[in-house]
Amino acid sequence: MSMFNRKSEPTAPASQPVSPPVVSEQPNRTLTPARPSGLLSRGVSIKGSVKFLNELLIDGEVEGTIDSPGKLSIGEHAQINGEIRAKSVKVRGTVEGNIFATERCELQAGCTLRGDIEAPRLVVDENATFLGSAKVTAAK
Repeated sequence: MSMFNRKSEPTAPASQPVSPPVVSEQPNRTLTPARPSGLLSRGVSIKGSVKFLNELLIDGEVEGTIDSPGKLSIGEHAQINGEIRAKSVKVRGTVEGNIFATERCELQAGCTLRGDIEAPRLVVDENATFLGSAKVTAAK
C-alpha cells in the first residue's frame, strides 16, 4: 500500500528491499526514452493495417497500410508492402509503397524503397536504393 502513497515513498526502501525494481518500472510505463515502445520482430508477418501512437520498430513483414502520429523505424530485415503515414520514418529494410511523413523521412544505407516520398525533411544515406519521386515541402 505504501507504494501508492507519495508521503510514505521514502520509507518504502527500508521496509521493502524489493522496492528498487518497482521504482525503476514506474517511469518505463509512462515514457521509454532508450528503446522503441513497440516491436514487430523478425519472423512476424502481418496482413492488414497497422496503427500505433508513439514509436514502433518493424523488423518483420507487413502487407497493408501503416498509419501513425508517431515515429516508425523499419529494420534491416523488414519487408513492407503498402503505404506508410507517420510523423517520422527511418528505413533500413525494404519498402514497396509511398511514404508520407509529417516531420522527416530517412533512407539509411542498405535500404530499398520503391515508391514516392512526401516529407518536409528528407535524408538519404549513401548506398540507399530509391526508385520513385520525392516531394520535399515545408511542414504544414
